[in-house]
Amino acid sequence: MTDPTGRMAPPAGTAPAGVPATPVASAARPSVIQLVFREKGALYAAYMPVFSDGGLFVPTVRDYKLGEDIYLLLSLPEDPQRYPVAGKVGWITPANASGGRTQGVGVRFPTDEKTRGLKLKIEEILGTSISSAKPTQTI
Repeated sequence: MTDPTGRMAPPAGTAPAGVPATPVASAARPSVIQLVFREKGALYAAYMPVFSDGGLFVPTVRDYKLGEDIYLLLSLPEDPQRYPVAGKVGWITPANASGGRTQGVGVRFPTDEKTRGLKLKIEEILGTSISSAKPTQTI
């Protein structure tokens, strides 16, 4: 390809001679999402027991890929503590999904003791409703 003067244009992603190249980020930073659950029903709708270490559905219109890192700052009902979770995308509900499902991603919790404790805390909050047949935002 040539530039307006008829000279060969540099390949895409390179800077012309004498112009410093702008570094390209090699890996994007993980998204940080604050997720606040004020009601047990909302937590039930988002909880994903399908992941062995637990997980939560996060409504979002941003495009993610499976395995992408997401950092959650999680607040649970009637609990003043915020829980940091370094998770990964393990589920994607695309825009216009069947059944009127909300667009978003399922964040799979990591396998560690701290997060295992968080999973147990969520399951304790949900109590017997965890085995309800009531629909959720995922399955």
